Amino acid sequence: MLIRVLFFGATSAITGEHQIEVDADAGKTARWVFDNLLAEYPRLATHKLLFSFNQQYATGNEIVRDGDELAIFTAVSGG
Repeated sequence: MLIRVLFFGATSAITGEHQIEVDADAGKTARWVFDNLLAEYPRLATHKLLFSFNQQYATGNEIVRDGDELAIFTAVSGG
């Protein structure tokens, strides 16, 4: 099943992508997807990352299903 992964800001610069598709087996969690992405793009680990699952902040325990959307982004601050 295919999961859409979106990258924003610094995460997009690191991966060179704005969006990719990840093939995940049934029963895998969002944490499994995130961990595999960190293994594939180790420079992501140099940032404080936030994750969302279907446009809600993710805990990592969500079971992914075909067509789900995961997003990885860095904390944004301003003044």
